[in-house]
Amino acid sequence: MKKQFRMFLLALFGVLSLAAAPARQSDQSNDSAKQDMKDAGHATKEAAKKTGKGIKDGTKKAAKKTKHVAKKGVNKTASVTEKGAGKVEPKNRPLKNTQS
Repeated sequence: MKKQFRMFLLALFGVLSLAAAPARQSDQSNDSAKQDMKDAGHATKEAAKKTGKGIKDGTKKAAKKTKHVAKKGVNKTASVTEKGAGKVEPKNRPLKNTQS
């Protein structure tokens, strides 16, 4: 009888410990899911920061390049205009009055 009682207690302890294990495991998975969501949020935040910085740097670079090209174009246009004005200048001089 004592042997049967011990077996019953052992079986009862085994059943209770197995029943409690999934409950603890689901708490852990909930904590894990919560942490996963936090990690995903932090990763998204960092990605947005990196993207914003990349856009800022790219915009700055493009603006500087545009300024450089515009300045170069203005200088080239002024040079060509001056060159063309030099060709036209002799034609615009008043004629000498040779009849007097």
